[in-house]
Formats: sequence, structure tokens, C-alpha cells
Amino acid sequence: MDLTKVGENQFLQINELDEMRLDAYESSISYKERTKRWHDKRIKAPTNYERGDKVLQFNSRLRLFPEKLKSRLYRPFSMSKDMKNGAIELYDEAGNEFIVNKQRVKPYQKNVLDTKRYDDVTLDDEGEVT
Repeated sequence: MDLTKVGENQFLQINELDEMRLDAYESSISYKERTKRWHDKRIKAPTNYERGDKVLQFNSRLRLFPEKLKSRLYRPFSMSKDMKNGAIELYDEAGNEFIVNKQRVKPYQKNVLDTKRYDDVTLDDEGEVT
């Protein structure tokens, strides 16, 4: 074999590898952009809270025996300060203040958490109310 042909062949292979690397880089950038657009489109805009508004905090602590039908929203807190970085400052009845992410709170509606009492209804074997 001629050494010039071998050198040209190696040069072409290196150029092909560089082109493949650039294509992979460009496709990864476009993938990241599409994924970011998809993610940003699905983020809910946080509600704007005013000072003194009642909110419920999402309780995400891992429990040994989780209760399936129990709400994971934790007692009402009052909002004291809205920060620019997406956090809010809350305080409870005792006056303890703490900072949480705005995505972890929901507006408090008094009737939602009140327990409702229902009468017991018994059914016979055919499924009719007795």
C-alpha cells in the first residue's frame, strides 16, 4: 500500500468522526431545548398570595403506615412574606416562622378539610337500601 493513500484514509476517517461528534452535540442541544420547553409548559404558575392569606402546606414526610385516603395537606398557615426566588415565609398560630417553596402550598378553603358526617346506609343481599 501506498503511504499517501493510508494517510488520506486516516484523515477522512478523522473528519468523519469529527462530523459525527458535532452532529451528536447538536442533536443533544436540540433535545435539551425540546425537553425544557415540554417541562416549562407543564409547570403550573404559582398563585400569588397576599400577606395574611391562609395556605395549606404539602406534607411529604415518609410514613411507615401511610393512610391512603387522608389528605397530605398539612394544617392552615398564614403567609407573611413572598420572596422573589419562588419561596414564601409562613407562620403558624404559635408564631413560628419558616420558609417553604411556593409549589408546596395551596390556598386554604375552610370547607375542604372539614370532616363531613354521613349516616350509615345498609344494603340487603340484592343491593337495595334498607
